[in-house]
Amino acid sequence: MNIVAAVADWFAQPQHWQGPAGIWARLAEHVYYSGLALALSALLAVPLGLLTGHTGRGGFLAISLANFARALPTIGVLTLVVLGLGLGVVPVLVALVALAVPPILVNTYEGVRGVDPRLKDAAAGMGMRGGEVLWRVEVPLALPLILLGLRTAAIQVVATATIAAYVGIGGLGRFIVDGQRQQLIEQILGGSVLVVALALAVTALFALLRRLVVAKGLRVPPTGAAR
Repeated sequence: MNIVAAVADWFAQPQHWQGPAGIWARLAEHVYYSGLALALSALLAVPLGLLTGHTGRGGFLAISLANFARALPTIGVLTLVVLGLGLGVVPVLVALVALAVPPILVNTYEGVRGVDPRLKDAAAGMGMRGGEVLWRVEVPLALPLILLGLRTAAIQVVATATIAAYVGIGGLGRFIVDGQRQQLIEQILGGSVLVVALALAVTALFALLRRLVVAKGLRVPPTGAAR
């Protein structure tokens, strides 16, 4: 039996879809860890990016810290947190948040800072104050970049949340880790296929979200703009 047929046979077995160790349960765990990590990252990074981008203060420090966090190896962060806090969900969330914050923060900051100053001056001339300029002018124009940062972070988190299996909790990574231990190549590849499929689903979800919330004129860059 070739490897493609072996993987297909692994998916075809009903017992792999049932129970607390089945595909549906592991998928739900993976989505839960990923969604929680992304939500926490957005709560940290989006307000900070909006604040620094709007005021122009602290942007260099924030971006420098984000780039430093981006350079940290996720598995290394996980190991350090486990040594300090022990096994569980918290170390996984800390590692995933450290991974997700940089792209969200950088894109939010750059999106707000990149708004044409003439538009902000025009808004101020119409009587808008600082907060109104931010929410009615800067945020709508920066939204494509903000969503890009969220999408990038979401895909990275989904792909990396498999590390949860290394500290004894669930998620799709269990299929990969358990398959390595039992030398079941079809299970390893099956788990990998599930992670890739989830990442593609996240990409499609953000593409749909972009069409729903971003003004049509902002979806396509103007002629001659860098892509």
